[in-house]
Amino acid sequence: MANAQPPGRGRGERPPRPPRSRRSPLQALLYWTLVVGVWGVIFVVAFFAVFAVDLPDTSRLYDVERQPSISYLDRSGALIAVRGSQYAPPVDLDRLPPYVPKAFIAIEDRWYYWHFGFNPWGIVRSGIYNIQHKGQGGPLRGGSTITQQLARNLFLTPSQNYRRKAQELILAVWLEAKFSKKQILELYLNRVYFGAGAYGIEAASQRYFGKPASQLTLGESALLAGIMKGPSRYSPVASTDRAARRATVVLNEMVEAHFITPEQRAEAIRTKVRVNPVLANQRAQYFTDWADEQVRSLVGEPTEDLVVETTLDLPLQASAEQALRRGVEAAKSQGVEQGALVSIDGEGRVRAYVGGTNYLQTQFDRATMARRQAGSAFKPFVYLTAMEAGRTPETPVVDEPIKIGNWEPHNYTNRYLGPITIAEALKESINTVAARLANEVGTANVAATAHRLGITSQIQLDPSMALGAVEVSPLEMAQAYAPFSNGGYLARAYGIERIRTAGGRVLYDHNVDRPRPQAVIGQPALAYMVTMMRAVVSGGGTGGRANVAGYDLAGKTGTTSDYRDAWFVGYTGGFVTAVWVGKDDNKPMKRVTGGGAPAGIWKDYMTAALPRLKVEPIPGGEIPEEYRQSPIDQILQGVAGLFGGGHDDTQASPPPVDTRSPAQRQRRPDDPPF
Repeated sequence: MANAQPPGRGRGERPPRPPRSRRSPLQALLYWTLVVGVWGVIFVVAFFAVFAVDLPDTSRLYDVERQPSISYLDRSGALIAVRGSQYAPPVDLDRLPPYVPKAFIAIEDRWYYWHFGFNPWGIVRSGIYNIQHKGQGGPLRGGSTITQQLARNLFLTPSQNYRRKAQELILAVWLEAKFSKKQILELYLNRVYFGAGAYGIEAASQRYFGKPASQLTLGESALLAGIMKGPSRYSPVASTDRAARRATVVLNEMVEAHFITPEQRAEAIRTKVRVNPVLANQRAQYFTDWADEQVRSLVGEPTEDLVVETTLDLPLQASAEQALRRGVEAAKSQGVEQGALVSIDGEGRVRAYVGGTNYLQTQFDRATMARRQAGSAFKPFVYLTAMEAGRTPETPVVDEPIKIGNWEPHNYTNRYLGPITIAEALKESINTVAARLANEVGTANVAATAHRLGITSQIQLDPSMALGAVEVSPLEMAQAYAPFSNGGYLARAYGIERIRTAGGRVLYDHNVDRPRPQAVIGQPALAYMVTMMRAVVSGGGTGGRANVAGYDLAGKTGTTSDYRDAWFVGYTGGFVTAVWVGKDDNKPMKRVTGGGAPAGIWKDYMTAALPRLKVEPIPGGEIPEEYRQSPIDQILQGVAGLFGGGHDDTQASPPPVDTRSPAQRQRRPDDPPF
């Protein structure tokens, strides 16, 4: 039967297929290799299509765009600091000691000579570590090779995102295809950032150690290699101990990689690494910040390396920084946390400038940026206005309760001395007398006097301004006291004498077109003020702690309400120093007065500074003969002052001058707050 069907199969059904033969292991390997290869090619094409479309231009590989460096010199030509980027000519890898590149390979990329720009195992290992330590607050690992780091430094931004990492990998492969391992390592060492403004191994060696890279020791090489993990965190300047521990890790890795022997490691650890003293001291950094802003306002944005000749005196600066640190540390138990000190000479040159006790901990500059109430250190402007209005140091006044409008100033002890002279009122820093005088001569006139002498901040005209309810900076106070020290002439504080290019072309000179000295205090007011302010320091006044025997000194203490600020501003012939202490959060200290910590800091500093300055007596400090008066004339003038031209509605008969000593009149121990 032709149409008969095999049993068990229905009509229209297909015949069964023959059994499929199984692939041999070799065939399976070839098959899956082909599949993975195809998908790999698809992935790579897609990867490049997505991430390579906006890759940076690599044609400018050897171009260096940098911010010009600015070198700051003190008044004698000594180097203070270098700001801006520092580059040096590229160094040939063959001219470096062999352990220099090996230190970087050991700590940054052990498999540098065996990978093609990236290390897959390193990426996986870092990813696992980061997942395990996510949320623990510690630093994460990046897994980048030296080639990837070079690609990032040359072409990319430091932002952390997947697109940037992908582009970094693409560029690393491109670098590996275009350059030899030696060329890549050489580029890396010459272009990587080492902190402190130094780019490249040569610039870093010069900046940190003051020597060419060809002379680096093993320990110095390990220290520089250790910086790569974080230039600021592992800086040998900012974090000496941390940098040393990191350098030890580098040496251990070099031993493990058989780059050095254990004996070499031990010798490197025993050999002390000496950091460039200009960097190590971090001296005058607040001053350099202040001057750095002025450079750009004077000559514009630098387009070439500059040299700035400043007014600073480094030996004085060192004494100022040490005195401030010691004084603040000694007064910590009283709540003192910070301080500032500024010295200027009679022509306004800033000779010492300290904006805080530790620049590495805080860069906030209290010498100019902080505005704090002056307290009784403002009173000389009140008394000068009164002297110019006809009073004299011997004019009789009364220390007694007073009310001006709704304001009632009080003395420190809430006790009153009764009849005294103006000179004694200033020496003892009596609040009631200063308030009465300011009210009599007019607070607007007092503000005009302060501005005329050099205060630049706005001054409110409420009666409390007489007791220093005025916010000023230490630089302003030093500037405004300068006329008391130099014979009565305005002295605008400045820190830059000259700016020139590295080639010698002068861009700015302070002495060109400098205006003639402007007299802002005349006689006899100047002599009266110097005489009274001398007594504050050497005549048993509130500033007695600041006295340095054998010198003609004068000044004034200042303490604000609730002990938030304490000042001492003092001077000798042609030299003024202002000291402030307090807290950055403006919270009260523990009964710290201007005659305490600030006066102590001032004395500590000036004891070292005065012999170097070779100062003369305060000019104009002796009362001219024609202005000397008999006791009767002084009393009559005091009567006129009490009754004439004042703004106080209350009047009283002129009291006799009290001949009792200050101790007999319950002199309080220090300058009162208002």
